[in-house]
Amino acid sequence: MIGFYDYTVVLTYISLICSVFGMTQAIDGRFRVAIVCLALSGLLDMFDGKVARTKKDRTDDQKLFGVQIDSLCDVVCFGIFPAMICYILGVRGILGGIIIAYYGVCSVIRLAFFNVLETNRQREEDGANKYYHGLPITTMAIVLPLTFLLNFCISQFAFKCVLMVVLAVVGTLFIVDFKLKKPSNKMLAVLVFIVAAAVIVILLFSKYHIIRVPVFESPLLQKMME
Repeated sequence: MIGFYDYTVVLTYISLICSVFGMTQAIDGRFRVAIVCLALSGLLDMFDGKVARTKKDRTDDQKLFGVQIDSLCDVVCFGIFPAMICYILGVRGILGGIIIAYYGVCSVIRLAFFNVLETNRQREEDGANKYYHGLPITTMAIVLPLTFLLNFCISQFAFKCVLMVVLAVVGTLFIVDFKLKKPSNKMLAVLVFIVAAAVIVILLFSKYHIIRVPVFESPLLQKMME
């Protein structure tokens, strides 16, 4: 079998599984389950690198595989999944489609650039990088649950506008070149607590209704004859 199979990539795979399951729930209209899956994916991603670095005898191929598999999973978990949630929540139309596409492109660019930097860095030094270049893509697992709390105090139209702004701003920060120091363990604990509190509020009090508009398409041949 191709690939590497050990405990260093387990959290990454579980994070991906959570996001894929969350997508199915979002499509079915179970938004609260989907947002929990997104937050859980973000939590797992916070620690997958720390777990991987506990294995001291990794080969260069194993390290490179870890970099690639982490970014590939992040594309799904924090690129496609949040974009899907925002679409289902009402970010639609021409402007909404452009913003979602822009966010997706920025996500891919950010992760590809990370792969280049991290691959080159690991050739010269060991250990974890102390800085991010640009906003890490996992930020969306924090931003989106917190943004959803605004739904309790603003109109549905205003909420959709906020989601568009969030996608555009966060996507832009993915590709802006600035250094951001990685959070300490204490800061990670604070972030986990804040997101957990937001998720609990959503689970207990959210009454958000996802409008599902059925679309009926006739066969292409029939359309051509009309």
